[in-house]
Amino acid sequence: MSRIRTPKGHRFPWYVRLFLWNQKRRYGRVLEPARLWGRSPWVFCSLALLYGALDRKSSPLEPPLRSLVTVRVSQLNWCAFCVDINSATLMRRGCSEEKVAMLKDYRTSELFDAREKAALSYADAMTGAGCSVDDALFQRLREHFDEDAIIELTALIAFQNMSSRFNAALGVEPQGFCVKPEHSDPHGGRP
Repeated sequence: MSRIRTPKGHRFPWYVRLFLWNQKRRYGRVLEPARLWGRSPWVFCSLALLYGALDRKSSPLEPPLRSLVTVRVSQLNWCAFCVDINSATLMRRGCSEEKVAMLKDYRTSELFDAREKAALSYADAMTGAGCSVDDALFQRLREHFDEDAIIELTALIAFQNMSSRFNAALGVEPQGFCVKPEHSDPHGGRP
């Protein structure tokens, strides 16, 4: 259960209500994080604009890769809500359930290509107690992505870290978008 609940009768500003209406139309219900972020309307609007910019059709990162990265960051931050919704989005974008289940083992799995492994390694390095991106990892990124794509990938990972840490800290629970594999150590047994 969320540590903070938004009362049913909470009165959001019209521009937040418009977004919540659209979310209800898209998902069949309003998502709990939107209700929480919506309590700080200007922050919410800025966040929604940033998400839209990162998940646009013209992004240099293809939609399945963006979703792979967001699921991985969500796993690392132990955000059950984010793993749920981002896994569902990833499967809608063409990823198999088997690949989603193997995400924690991407380094050794043959289901992931070198480009995906580089992006996921970058997500791992950017997530956690400290940013541990070294020159060797950055060189691997340059083998698969141009500078504009690396900038977008960096922004996407940073955004997902903020979002998943917000939800995890507030105890936002999954909303049943994806029947996901058993919750397991996202690090694959590594510290």
